[in-house]
Parts: sequence; C-alpha cells; structure tokens
Amino acid sequence: MIMIKKIVSLLALTLALINTGNAQKLRAPAYPLVTHTPYQSIWSAGNELNGSATQHWTAAEHSLTGLVKVDGQIYRFLGEESTLYKTVLATTDEENYTVKYTEDAPSGNWFNADFNDASWKSGKAPFTDSESKAKTVWKSNNLWFRRTFDLEDKNFSKLFLKLRHDDNVHVYLNGEKIYDVSGWKHEFKFIEIEKAVIQKLKSKNNVLAIHIENTGGGQWLDAGLVTEDVSLKNIKIHKAAQKNVTLEATSTKYTFDCGKTELKITFTSPLILDDLKLLSRPVTYVNVKVKSKDNKEHKVQLYLGVSSALAVDSPAQQVEAWKYNQDNLAILKAGSTEQPILQKKGDDVRIDWGYAYVATASSKNVQQYISTANKGLEPFYSTKAASTVANQKGLSLLLNTIVDLGTVGSKGADQLFMLGYDELFAVNYFGTNLKPWWKKDGSTIEKELSQANSDYKKVLQKCDAFDAQLKADAIKAGGQKYADLCILSYRQAIAAHSITQAPNGDILFLSKENHSNGSINTVDLTYPSAPLFLIYNPKLMEGMLNGIFYYSESGKWKKPFPAHDLGTYPIATGQTYGEDMPVEEGGNAIIVVAAIAQQEGNADYAKKHWATLTEWAAYLRKSGFDPENQLSTDDFAGHLARNANLSVKAIEALAAYGKLAGMLGDKKTELDYTNAAKEMALKWMELAKDNDHYTLAFGKPGTWSQKYNLVWDTILDLNVFPSSVRKTEVAYYLTKQNKYGLPLDSRENYTKSDWVLWTATLADNKKDFDAIVDPMWKYANETNSRVPVSDWHETLEGNMMNFKARSVVAGYYMQLLKWKTSKK
Repeated sequence: MIMIKKIVSLLALTLALINTGNAQKLRAPAYPLVTHTPYQSIWSAGNELNGSATQHWTAAEHSLTGLVKVDGQIYRFLGEESTLYKTVLATTDEENYTVKYTEDAPSGNWFNADFNDASWKSGKAPFTDSESKAKTVWKSNNLWFRRTFDLEDKNFSKLFLKLRHDDNVHVYLNGEKIYDVSGWKHEFKFIEIEKAVIQKLKSKNNVLAIHIENTGGGQWLDAGLVTEDVSLKNIKIHKAAQKNVTLEATSTKYTFDCGKTELKITFTSPLILDDLKLLSRPVTYVNVKVKSKDNKEHKVQLYLGVSSALAVDSPAQQVEAWKYNQDNLAILKAGSTEQPILQKKGDDVRIDWGYAYVATASSKNVQQYISTANKGLEPFYSTKAASTVANQKGLSLLLNTIVDLGTVGSKGADQLFMLGYDELFAVNYFGTNLKPWWKKDGSTIEKELSQANSDYKKVLQKCDAFDAQLKADAIKAGGQKYADLCILSYRQAIAAHSITQAPNGDILFLSKENHSNGSINTVDLTYPSAPLFLIYNPKLMEGMLNGIFYYSESGKWKKPFPAHDLGTYPIATGQTYGEDMPVEEGGNAIIVVAAIAQQEGNADYAKKHWATLTEWAAYLRKSGFDPENQLSTDDFAGHLARNANLSVKAIEALAAYGKLAGMLGDKKTELDYTNAAKEMALKWMELAKDNDHYTLAFGKPGTWSQKYNLVWDTILDLNVFPSSVRKTEVAYYLTKQNKYGLPLDSRENYTKSDWVLWTATLADNKKDFDAIVDPMWKYANETNSRVPVSDWHETLEGNMMNFKARSVVAGYYMQLLKWKTSKK
C-alpha cells in the first residue's frame, strides 16, 4: 500500500509539472521494445507498432507478431506481415547447390542459355572471401556464374530473383538482363522479374547467369528464384488502429482499437540500475490487455509469434526449437544448431549462440507450437490443430503462442508474456569466457523466467515508481523537453552494455561501440555515458573502468595512458582500435574516477588504483595542455593539433586528480595539481581567446568549438576556469545554432547530441539552456532517420551522419547530474 501511495503521489507531481495544454508529445525516432544487451535489443522503427516489422538495432529483422481475434475478426497490433515466398530455385539458406564459374573474362554471350561453359570450373555457393563461410572461396576482382536448372511448372503469376551480393552485379535469366546494380546487400533481397522474361522460361536448361565485381571490402554471391506464397491471401487480417504510444524510462505502451475492443500492450524491460539482479535478468515483460468498448461481451483470442531470427546472426543459419513446460510456465526455446559460442565479433553482428525464449503461465487456455514461417498462423485463423512436436529443426522457424482469453467485457482481461535470452557466455575476457552476471550464482534461464513471472506485480510497481521519479526530477532539472530526451535515451544507453563478473570478482559493465567499430569497453564511450550511471549507480561506472585498470596494471598494456578499448565486442583480449588517444583517454579516466568519488562520498576506488592514476596524471601534466596532432573522442572529425577542448579536458583532469589526492589526505599533491591546473587555465584563456569566443585550436583565429569538457569545472567543484569563460562561450554558441542544433565546431554542420546536452549545462539560466536543448528535441522528434536515436547528426536537415543505438546518449543526463549534485 505504501508503494502504491508513493506511485500515485509521484504521478500527481509529474502531471502537475506538465502543462498538458501546451506540451507536444515527443515522437521517438524508434521505440524500444526489448532492451537488455547489444545482442538482445528489439525496436519498432516507426510511428506505429504494426506499421513495420520489428528489428534488431542493426536493422536486421527480429520479427515479433501480435494478433487478436475478436468475435472471429482478426486484427494485427504488433509487427507487419512479411511477404511469404515459395522456393523455385533454392539458395544456400535452404540447400547446397553447384554452379559453373570462371574468374577470367569470358568471350561471347556467356549469359545465354546455349553458351558452352564446359571449360568453366564447378563450385558450390556461396562464393565469398570469408574462408569460414565459403563453400567456394572467391578473392579475385571478378566472377562469372552460370546456374542451369529445369522447371516442372512454368506458370508463375510472379517470380522474384532472390539475391545476396557484395559488390556490383549484372544478372541475366535465359539471356535477358533482369537486374543491374552497383553496391552490395548483406541480406537476401527479392527483385520482381518482368512477365515477358517469365514467359520465356523453359522446362529444361534454363540459365541464371551473373557477373559480380568486387570493388573493396567483403565479397559474396548467392542467388536463386522464388515465387509468392499465396496460401494466406484469402485470410482477412485487419490492421488495428493505433490510438496512442507512451514512452517511459523502462516501458513502452501502446493503445489500439480492435473492432469492438480496446487493446493495450506494454513492453517493460525492468532496467533498474541499483538492482543488479533485476538489471541483469534478460527478461522483458510483454503484457497485453483487452477490454470491451461497447459494454458487451466478446470472444477474444491472442496470438504472439516470435521469429527464430532472434537467435541467429543470419537467416541462412539452421535453427532448432523446443517446447516444454517447467515451473508452471509454458516455454518455447530456439537457437542455432551450430552454437558457435563467442566465435563472432564485430559491429554488424547478431548473436548466434545461446537461446531465445518465449514463456507464459501454463494453462489449458494456452497453446504453443513451433512452425515454419508460413505456417504459424494456420491454427489461429482455422480449426486446424497445431503441431504437437516437442522440437523441430529448420530455417526461419516461428515460436507461436495462442491464448484464449474467453469472453471479455468492459472489465477486461490481460495476458503476460515473457521474452528472454540465455547467451550462455557473455564475453571473452583476456582468455576466460565469462557468464552474464545473472548466472554468477548458478541460476538458470528457467529460474529467471519463473522468478520474473512471480515478481511481475512487484517489479512493475518498482518500474512505475522509478519512471515517475525520473520524469519528475528531469522536469525539475531541465524542463519537459529535457525530460523527454532523458526518457528517450534511458533503455538505449543501458542496453549497449553487458554486465558480468571478472575472475577476481570485480563487476564488469562493458559497452559495445554500436554502429561505429564494434569496440568493447571504449574509454571515450565510458566518458560521455557517465552522467546516467553516476546518478543511479556509481558501481556501474567502476564496472566500466575495472577492465581498463586491469589491462594497465597487469602489464598487458604498457603505455603511460589508458587504452582506447579492450578489443572488439564480445572479445576483450586487448585493444584493437588502430590508434591511441593519449590525452583523451587519460583525461576521461581520471575525471570519471573523481566523479565516482564525488557520488560515493569517498576516494576508496581511486585509492585502489592510485599508482596507475598517478602515472596517467603525470602524462597529462607533461603532454595534455597543448596536445600534439592526435585523435580525440570526436575521431570522425580527424586529427587536430592544439585542440582547445581537449586541452580543457586535460586541465580539468589534473584538477580532478588533485581533488582525489586531497580526499585521500595528501594535501601537498592536492595543492600542487590544483595550482598547476589553474595556471594552465589562465594560459589557455590567452592562447584560445578570439575576440568574443575561444578557438577550436590554439593559433587558429576564426574557428570555434563546443567546450563541453568545461562542465566538470562546476559539477566537480574544481573552479579552475573563471565563470566568464562559460558565459562567453554560451553567448557565442547561441549565435551559431541551426534548425536541428548547435554544430560541433566550425568545421562542419554536423553535431553530437550528447555533447550538445553537455554544452547546454554550461548555461547559467533556463532561457539559454532551453535555447540549446530545444533543437535537440526537435531533431529527435522530426528526424527521418528512424533508428535508435543517432548521436551524430546533421544540423540543417536533421538526418543521421552515422552511429545509432549507442551508449553515449546516457550523456543526456548531464543536467540532471548537475541538478542532483547541487542538491547534496
């Protein structure tokens, strides 16, 4: 009862802070649905939950399908029906096939059916330069490919080329060109073939001929033919009318009209940062509630379909699925048959080891079954019984659950589903495969699902209370639009990490540098993401640094500054980034350790690593003030010597080191480093001054940049720069704004939204703060880049430059950190 009263009071407070008559609701670039790790991450990339197929943050389809049957009428509220195809000429995701090929330019009409290819080699597809994936290794610049086939049936109303290629292709069918494109596609695409070409197909000796050119990067060729599967064409599925979507920190909520009923579906990933057991549990709640709109009773059934794509890197991988009951749960499970645990690393990679789970409470009203992609709906729309097999192997399987809610009136009825993932092992940490945090005490996924089911109401109350408190605090700290951005970024920032335990017992909270280079535990991602985790659990900040300290202190990393990263996710065995960022990473680490000390009220963590911090501080004192030509965290902007903002970082870090020394009782070192930092700040002002602002780099008049690193001067109470520097910079920034934000610096019109939110925190009044933040809200609300919000976008048109689904959006919480710190 106390918890309920607290929730009610917080909700009332939040509503009181919002002028609902004037506040415009934020339209998210993409809506989070399932958000736990870089691998377990499903989004709706549009305005309507049923307007497109749900997808992994990499944009690979991770399909969830939701249907409701109301008095016999079927409505789709989740996902989108994909076009189903029947195979005419199989590709390698279904069966092996052999073709004739050559890597030497052929003479004559090599693409015609009657061409003599007897001198060509024979090889199995796919053709690729990846020796682990190739049936035929192809590493030359050109390949010519001929596939001969017969047809029992030539009567196709539609026929499609099914093609995966890297790079440029020229495709012919019986001598007729059917496709010609420059570029590549790392998934199969389907290209409709003209009817005139279809009519020329023969019973015997048809030829699919392809010339492919490699222009750089990877290589791949796999091609076949399919026709449309019309088996479901006679089934009328209505698109439910979406009436509302509400985004909270831990939940996304949708409301639909489905004929004479209203349906609400809520996705809750209970990412409560100070509860590591709950935070690490890889289970998202999907609650569906249906009620009558006309005060009459209606017969209602629910269907949830989950694709086995959740458990593979590529749809071409074979999967196995099971259904069983345990701990009063009906459970479906799917995973790859190969189970290559921690064998893949990189950016555009999905997990293909471990298992995806769908669970709901066991009941005589619950029916579960496994099917192929085109058979999942049959038992829902017909009287045909579902398959009762306990397991099944194949490609692109569906995990299907039907729940009969019986007769539903105005009071309504609801059903809880749970989506889970057991990745078995999370990362390779310097040669040791580490299990995810939730497994460290021997738990199993079935136990986690059972506990999640038992705890549902309690967990939901906890999430609702947290969501309301976060919103209320963020509104107080920065206003409604600022709060919207904090809510938008919350689950994205957390789900770009994996939480595990090092062999020595240390917590590891390891980021993946999503949609960038795939690095694991990048220090210059740790730095911008710090505000969120400093507020809600500084131990997670320690978890971002523990691996970096171990790397240096073990002697594996021998340089006098921190590494850029620990490897390429999920392999943390040593830096793989091609170049160091000495001043950047040294400043980042020291500042974050000082911020941890501030939040924890002691410097115990710094004391554990004092020798290492001292070495890094000495390096910065020697080389940080006037940086040599090197990369900073904004490495996409290129190298820059004498970077003024990077110099600010070094100065703040030296002052932060001094403060840590003082907290540890070393007043002499505190005074030494504090004075050194203040002297550098005065010199910085002389070198960077350019009339009404400060320059991008020393000695570069006419340039400017955001000095976002100055935020620590006030937040950490370092005060090495006069307040006039911040005032001067903010006043100048307000003259440089574009429609979708403040550019990063004078070189380009693009910006980094995390840094803009830091820069806004430099403002000493609400008007200037809002002036900088509002275009960031506008960007999120209007961008055509429908992805988990990109932190690097162009400020004139509002489109992403690159980067999406990254942890750095946790940096949006800098103003909230400043506000909370000022309240202590």
